[in-house]
Amino acid sequence: MGGFPSAQEKSRSGTGASPPGPLGVYVHVPFCATTCAFCAFYQTVPKADAVPRYLAAIADEMRLVNRAGRTVDTAFWGGGTPGLLRAGELERLGRAMLEFCGGRAPAEWSVEMAPATVTAERLAVLKALGVTRISLGVQSFDATLLDALGRQHTPKQVHRAYELIRAEGFASVNLDLMFALPGQAETQWRADVEEAVRLAPDHLSTYCLTFEEDTALWLQLSQGKVKLDAEKEALFYQRTWDHLAAAGFAQYEISNFARPGHACAHNLNTWRMHEWIGFGPSGASQFAGWRAANPPDLAQWHADVAAGRRATADRTELTPALLAADSVIFGLRMNDGVSLPQLQRRFPTPAWDGLKDFLPKLLLEGLVVASPEGRVQLTPRGRLVADAVGAEVLEAFAPGPEARAR
Repeated sequence: MGGFPSAQEKSRSGTGASPPGPLGVYVHVPFCATTCAFCAFYQTVPKADAVPRYLAAIADEMRLVNRAGRTVDTAFWGGGTPGLLRAGELERLGRAMLEFCGGRAPAEWSVEMAPATVTAERLAVLKALGVTRISLGVQSFDATLLDALGRQHTPKQVHRAYELIRAEGFASVNLDLMFALPGQAETQWRADVEEAVRLAPDHLSTYCLTFEEDTALWLQLSQGKVKLDAEKEALFYQRTWDHLAAAGFAQYEISNFARPGHACAHNLNTWRMHEWIGFGPSGASQFAGWRAANPPDLAQWHADVAAGRRATADRTELTPALLAADSVIFGLRMNDGVSLPQLQRRFPTPAWDGLKDFLPKLLLEGLVVASPEGRVQLTPRGRLVADAVGAEVLEAFAPGPEARAR
């Protein structure tokens, strides 16, 4: 039997007297009516009996995993478009997950929804299941920009969806926005941010458009139809941070802002390198000493589940060096930064020596600041080049020629 520990196997992570840390569940719902120009996540158009078969297989896959009695602290349903499922299908998926969780809903349970799929009936089912948080994929309030992104909703649908979500009384609501879109003027982006603030959500995610391979936008970039503009991106970043801070949204990660008590616990636990179990095609996991993913292919995923296999792709053992490097890379993206002494105790490895040698360079370049207690944080300038800093941090953790030779 391949993949992560099955019900017949012992979980390395659950053998101690107390849980090693928070445990999350991610469920990938791969169905979309159309493909957005920017989207690189695995998705497929549902045909015939695809959804009932998917729901049956999700329940089967969950029975393959032994969580060793651990509490599931957070859950996140992403896609694709989870809201594309009918109300009864959402309930069936939720019941399967609750069974996996031992009948107890996670303290935080997020579901992504596209504005065009939000209905009172769907929301009522989700609320009754125990969902606490809705993340609404707005992207923009500008009809022209939405059309350029290939989004299948209108600004009017965004407002109607938001009203329905608020009326149902979910504990937390997030709005997803995107900036640095092809042809987007600063005035358009400011109007989007101001409209989002006016709606008064609990959380805002503002993502700079990235050009992922095998997307329509990547093709346009390769053909010269759209161009990258690093200066515009930096300007949009800075203006966003300033405007949202003034509006009462605290930035806790480069792209994420929240009112007090509304930071996304699932994402925080992921960035802090705790454990999560991913279900569904392309669902990734970090659990029981391994990191791996399900195949990004619905048919192959069905075949794997039927054979009792899961998380067979990109399997990597979770060594202290790997977890240490990723803890720093993702931790630096958070405004709180990282406490190097705490991480060294949590992930003891000689690889820390490489970061200690590299850290003075970041300090001299003004990309990070460090406290006497060993807490390291990116400066505002450092946050603008966080990906480049992360790549250099990863290189600093890489073993030298002598270690590789061994």
